[in-house]
Amino acid sequence: MSNFEQQKAKFRNEPGFIAALDQSGGSTPKALRLYGIAESEYSGEAAMFDLVHAMRTRIITSPSFNGDRILAAILFEKTMDRDIEGRPTADYLWEVKRVVPILKVDKGLADESNGVQLMKPMPKLDELLARAKAKRIFGTKMRSVIKQANPQGIKAVVDQQFEIAARIIAAGLVPIIEPEVDIKCPDKAAAEDLLHAEIMAHLDRLPEGQLVMLKLTLPEKDNLYADCIAHPRVLKVVALSGGYSREEANARLARQHDMVASFSRALTEGLTAQQSQAEFDKALDASIQSIFDASKT
Repeated sequence: MSNFEQQKAKFRNEPGFIAALDQSGGSTPKALRLYGIAESEYSGEAAMFDLVHAMRTRIITSPSFNGDRILAAILFEKTMDRDIEGRPTADYLWEVKRVVPILKVDKGLADESNGVQLMKPMPKLDELLARAKAKRIFGTKMRSVIKQANPQGIKAVVDQQFEIAARIIAAGLVPIIEPEVDIKCPDKAAAEDLLHAEIMAHLDRLPEGQLVMLKLTLPEKDNLYADCIAHPRVLKVVALSGGYSREEANARLARQHDMVASFSRALTEGLTAQQSQAEFDKALDASIQSIFDASKT
């Protein structure tokens, strides 16, 4: 069985969740700040990315981080291009940890229009997908944001996501479609109903044999996405923490049957550069276990 088929089988058959380690240029200073490294402690983008790679390396190489509880890790492009302990990051994840490597491919968000933020253009997407495939990446992730229950805006978000997903599938990768509903959306439940309808319509139009994953905000109506989870074109439905604390995100996730976590900030909450290795590993282990337990429901 090829790596790709083994990784697909892991998603289908094994318990666990996705570790989102894909903070990019805009969100890296905040991630480092939460990790205990102030912006005054480094100068320039290169130093910043060196520090965040060191943070990610510390997480990935920790004995607490492995394929027993973690299905996959989402990587920023610069992380894919770097090594961990002398191996390309994607190879280290799969060969050493049995964690499936996934790549964030979007280039950030466009300005808000019709209550949503679409993805910015990705002029070099095909080139990036070819590079990802060569580096043995399994799938991709791309994020849009819904801020209002605006039918026109939400349709535009889902149309764009599935249009780009088709290109990703054609490149031999499995796309994670992420139309995030902002947890501050004034009518979040209505926005989620609109989103759910649009997603189902697109899933029903996908050709046989094509697979996608969905990364969705924890919904106001429990198990709203049950039919997405059961859909034959969906490999996995995962939840983003969206600004909820880990405790709140886990509580909401535990109520969603067969939905698993894809947490970023909630995963690394409580980890700091100042911790000893033993303290760091213990805190990471507790975080991973709590998210794993919430994902098993």
